[in-house]
Amino acid sequence: MYHLNLTDTAEKRIHPLGDNFSGRSPDGHEIGFTNYYMTVDGRPFFGISGEMHFSRVAPDQWEDAVIKMKCGGINILSTYAFWNVHEEEEGIFRFDGCRNLRAFLEVCEKHRMMVILRVGPFCHGEMRNGGLPDWLYGKPFEVRENNPGFLEAVRKYFRALHGQMDGHYYGQGGCIVGAQIENEYQHSAAPWEMTTGISDEWVGSGSSGEAYMLALWQIMQEEGIRTPFYTATAWGGAVTPVDVALPLWGGYSYQPWLFYKKTGVHPATPEYIYRDNHNSASPRTYNFAPAYDPESRPYACCEMMGGMMCSYRYRFRLDMRAVDALANIKLGSGCNLLGYYMYRGGTTPTGRRTPFLNEGQVPRRSYDYQAAVGEFGQIRESYGRLRAIHSFCQLFSGFFETTRAVLPEHLESLQPDDPAPLRFSVRVKGSSGFLFVNNFQDHAVMRDRQDEAVLLSLPDGDVLLRFGIASGENAILPFGLQLGDIRLDWASAQPLSHVGSTWFFLAPEGMKPVFRINGSTIEATPGEAFTAGNQTIMTISRRDSLGFQVYRNTAFLCDKPLLWDGEQLWVEMESGSTDVLLWSESARRFVPHVHIDTHRQPVALTGHAVGVGRYAFDLPEDALRGHKQVLLRVRYRGDIGNAFVNGQLISDHFCNGDAWDIRLDCYADELRSAPLLLYLTPVKENVTVDASAMAGLREHADITEAVLRSAELISVDDVPVAPPPEWNRMC
Repeated sequence: MYHLNLTDTAEKRIHPLGDNFSGRSPDGHEIGFTNYYMTVDGRPFFGISGEMHFSRVAPDQWEDAVIKMKCGGINILSTYAFWNVHEEEEGIFRFDGCRNLRAFLEVCEKHRMMVILRVGPFCHGEMRNGGLPDWLYGKPFEVRENNPGFLEAVRKYFRALHGQMDGHYYGQGGCIVGAQIENEYQHSAAPWEMTTGISDEWVGSGSSGEAYMLALWQIMQEEGIRTPFYTATAWGGAVTPVDVALPLWGGYSYQPWLFYKKTGVHPATPEYIYRDNHNSASPRTYNFAPAYDPESRPYACCEMMGGMMCSYRYRFRLDMRAVDALANIKLGSGCNLLGYYMYRGGTTPTGRRTPFLNEGQVPRRSYDYQAAVGEFGQIRESYGRLRAIHSFCQLFSGFFETTRAVLPEHLESLQPDDPAPLRFSVRVKGSSGFLFVNNFQDHAVMRDRQDEAVLLSLPDGDVLLRFGIASGENAILPFGLQLGDIRLDWASAQPLSHVGSTWFFLAPEGMKPVFRINGSTIEATPGEAFTAGNQTIMTISRRDSLGFQVYRNTAFLCDKPLLWDGEQLWVEMESGSTDVLLWSESARRFVPHVHIDTHRQPVALTGHAVGVGRYAFDLPEDALRGHKQVLLRVRYRGDIGNAFVNGQLISDHFCNGDAWDIRLDCYADELRSAPLLLYLTPVKENVTVDASAMAGLREHADITEAVLRSAELISVDDVPVAPPPEWNRMC
């Protein structure tokens, strides 16, 4: 049995951070920060940020992306403005097409999505030169330093950005609530792509200290980029001027940069061990060593792993359970603002002078990132898993932000590859709170756990929680909560949402849902409801929870993406059929609402071999029109997949055993007169380069393999769903 004494847990001392971290809108609303959480109109607000790069998403997909983010529980959208995307040629600023920042901000405002704009000047984001334009390399000054030449170039860029942002700041009634100053200053850099591979020359990580960061902040002020708050990345010893910028943290358990120059075995990381990161008395730990008093600023994140790219030397299929497990860890470690990188993937645009703007270790075009929402809007398992956590955060917002983290002592010395001790923490205030449990570890296998027991000594008495949990799972278990007219002493189930008099809970895999209510114990069954007092308790399985959503005080279940934009309800369908179920308070169960059948299946295509690993596809003209979008889903064996239309690279993929999706409907006109060409570069073994006189060089490999296994045409459509009858009565 594990034991935590919480009888004398002191409450947090909370105070506002002041004018540098607050702002007011024209209609009188106010955004601010205390030393522990974000506030809206003076009340605690749980911010959940998701990264999406507007320039990496086609404009016709912006609205779809923002809606999916909002439906997934994201309330702040974070986006980079890459300098080389907007000023690839010196003095020529581009804000057309996918670069149209103003048009993108208008979409965010339409859907009331707050925005943090990460303006750089250095961004990284796997962009060429970290987002710095090539032409800076030939200038008589060092980049990322506090010198007049570089700062003047930055000023001109910030001035151009302000021309797009003006009218959209929070103080003007717009969506921009924050701006990031630089990125990972004096911690991280990127290759100068015009020289790497020959001289391996890198962009400098900087050496001008806080003076440089403050100079950038001052330029922002002077050029009109004025937001309620500013942010700066703080990990790795990055310089963070905490008097003017909110320090933000993160964490990644899949780390392709370890293999920039080599291959090897990825180590298990300490990311899945709870830490008390808002405690001045806590020792500095892995990936968290702030240069400021931790309790003087919120523990907030902007780069928690929402997915991860494959690099050339490190290919993998992301375990989707890694994403929400990390969110669980951050919450249990005192985090009151979650931030994912990336939440929505994309495709990097091409340049005029430099065709490919991604850096060399990643695909030239694709930036799918295995994110919760993929490169073309594909919804993945991590989307539903994260939404369950976001729903929990919103359900208890106002109370949860004021709780403090308390951890068992055994975590301080726990090694990441040690599966024996239970990994847990508590967020508590008085005798109420939540037990966080994690049984996931990257690059290691955890065991199924049974008959675990955690004894919490609280001011109102002891609470003993007993539970099991499957390998790879995580959970948030409540104790000491008032739910309507009942007292929930504890539950071995995770709170999801509240609709009317019904409280929805999630049963993680391997966990039997048990509720201790008003002193009585009730064993629940997922999919079946029970009553306690005037309340109904409904527990759903982890699998069903992936399709659980609440819109307009109505709970739905659907195994396809069910989306709501504030006016219209619809299901996004690829093929097959689905049922939309809605919760019936009177029947105490989910009842059928709509059955949808697309009456279609993916269309298998046969490519014509036109060389080694080269396949040409002639597509039916009508196949690419009349749909929301059309994807070609490819499965292959090879090294790299490249897709061309008229010689232009439209998509690429580092083979990792997963399917490769290519959007084709936007190339319908070109494909009327030209075939689609897939070029699968082969996997090679025992490669040598033979040399002869007269500079004769020729590659030889004992084995080469490039095989197209399947190609299917996938049509994606939005199918409108009639609203529930009670919605019409609400109107």
